Amino acid sequence: MHSVRKTPTLVAAGAAAVALALGATACASGTDGRRGSDGPGGPGAEAAPQVPRVLRAIGDGSTADAGPQPRQPVFHRLRPGEKPPQFVVFSWNGAVEDSQRLLSEVRGAGEHNGAAMTYFLSGTSLLPADRKDLYAPPRHPRGTSDTGLTDRATIADTLHELRLAWADGSEIGTYFNGHFCGQDGDAADQAAAAGAAAGDAADSGPGSWTPEEWAAEIRQAQDLTQHWKTNAGLTALDPLPFDYPKAVVGGRAPCRTDPAGLPPAAKAAGFRYTADPSGQPQIWPSRTEGLWHFPLQDIPVPGRDVETLSTDDGFLSVQSGTPDKGSADQEQYAEWGGQMHDGLIAGFDRAYHGNRAPLVIGSHLESWNGGIYLKAVEDTIKEVCGQQDVRCVSFKQLADWLDLQDPKVLDRLRGLDVGQAPKGGWDAYLRGAPTRPAAPAAPASPAAPAAPGSPGATSEAVRPDGR
Repeated sequence: MHSVRKTPTLVAAGAAAVALALGATACASGTDGRRGSDGPGGPGAEAAPQVPRVLRAIGDGSTADAGPQPRQPVFHRLRPGEKPPQFVVFSWNGAVEDSQRLLSEVRGAGEHNGAAMTYFLSGTSLLPADRKDLYAPPRHPRGTSDTGLTDRATIADTLHELRLAWADGSEIGTYFNGHFCGQDGDAADQAAAAGAAAGDAADSGPGSWTPEEWAAEIRQAQDLTQHWKTNAGLTALDPLPFDYPKAVVGGRAPCRTDPAGLPPAAKAAGFRYTADPSGQPQIWPSRTEGLWHFPLQDIPVPGRDVETLSTDDGFLSVQSGTPDKGSADQEQYAEWGGQMHDGLIAGFDRAYHGNRAPLVIGSHLESWNGGIYLKAVEDTIKEVCGQQDVRCVSFKQLADWLDLQDPKVLDRLRGLDVGQAPKGGWDAYLRGAPTRPAAPAAPASPAAPAAPGSPGATSEAVRPDGR
């Protein structure tokens, strides 16, 4: 659960900085997936993000159409025999700037190292506790949430950081709302603790929600984000500088389930991907029914003959024996933090020198075990994002690159096993793949993208420039 800051603090200085950004002209993007001529974090990286001057308020002014998002890379279709980039996606569950100030910390780490990232925002994170009844979760009492609700000062600080994250080229995705688990998730008693009857707990988690219930959850996440000014009364604050239905094109479900009801609802909502919370081996992603699937991955735990999820709570579970509570054994913290860092680097090296599968790293804005896991991720950002051929991107940008590629080439990439480099080299392996006519290069985040789909895995051609 996020801590809630009780002392109201204003963010006047931050709001002024964003206001200056909103008054600036847009800057040009880098090319070829880079944030400048020398790649992410290199000397060619842009000095500062800028936002288009003209804003069109939407609804009550909680959001606004600010035009194309700044600092978006321009990708190209792989040439015959060309080695793919090594993509790395750093994603953050529960984007809230609470008293720990962790959202601003990780956002700064991304900005300083040329890394676009994905921040998963819950709609309820913009809903003050005294307006909780505005949220009606599926199969749970109105006004309940397993992560709790917050105060207006925390909402204001969160909005400030989200504006800066968007201006820096990062993605705002959805973490939906209530973060309920139930017996199909990590904590069997959470549904009952939230108010459901004990006999209903097994069926209350999101893994059992129908497509219609997921559609309601998606609609409420959008509505809460588009009406925070009305709901919280923070009418003097600047809007979030994006049009929600166009900007939010994917999300991550809570707990460790891949809900069967989510993909149909996500596709109907115009999503392009789901960031599945369960794990799979480090292989290239696939697309089914028009949705890219970007699951967490199984990576090594150095010093142990096991693998765990590429997340902070994956390592927490292995080390502390629990997925959501730290250990009192502080003497272990340094060793455990190093173990997670080394595990992330081992997963990176396995892909970088092997099949080049995108590395997906998921984290929470939490200070478990003294903050060792957050530091491990930040150190990994610094270590990998400036390397040759490495592109630290958001899920949205990864989907943009995949949409540009020849499906036959993607099929070849998916044919490589974990850590498997092509026998005979990349040129021979990919040059032999049948190709289709190349689509024109396109910005990584078009105004209204979507991935039209057909049943089965990703053999269909996809427009890079829209729904």
